[in-house]
Amino acid sequence: MLERLIERLLYASRWLLAPVYLALSLVLIALAVKFFQEIYHLFAHIWTMSESDMVLRILALIDLSLVGSLLVMVMFSGYENFVSRIDVREGDDQLDWLGKLDAGTLKLKVAASIVAISSIHLLQVFVNIPQIESEKLKWYVIIHLTFVVSALLMGILDRISFASHREPGDKPVRH
Repeated sequence: MLERLIERLLYASRWLLAPVYLALSLVLIALAVKFFQEIYHLFAHIWTMSESDMVLRILALIDLSLVGSLLVMVMFSGYENFVSRIDVREGDDQLDWLGKLDAGTLKLKVAASIVAISSIHLLQVFVNIPQIESEKLKWYVIIHLTFVVSALLMGILDRISFASHREPGDKPVRH
């Protein structure tokens, strides 16, 4: 009886994550405010800014949109994987990937998003290369390559770990 009570309590504790995912939606609101603030600055100074400044602002917008997409993916798939299924009524907008991302696939998507965000940041640095010290630039590249290698290794480990679950003639499942 005690074991059953502990197990039920542990299982119910997953609901402690629900406010965490809800709080991420507040972060998404803050990100949207920042996004539109950047749009305002872009258009307010469009006639006076240089081409490289404009490219930097556009890259910042892309960066913010990637972070927002990452937030949505983590919120929805994390909630579905660890808390409860999201019930979307028939006829409502339904995301194709909803309910299809397991924890392993989510980690790979997050890693790929981090690499994409890091790539955008590195591109911003390269646009400003005359103002960046070579030592700092070296560290930006090293950190970016670390993200790339980490994402690749996570993908390889995922493929290896799920290889035993596949039949010899099966093709890997694409997510």
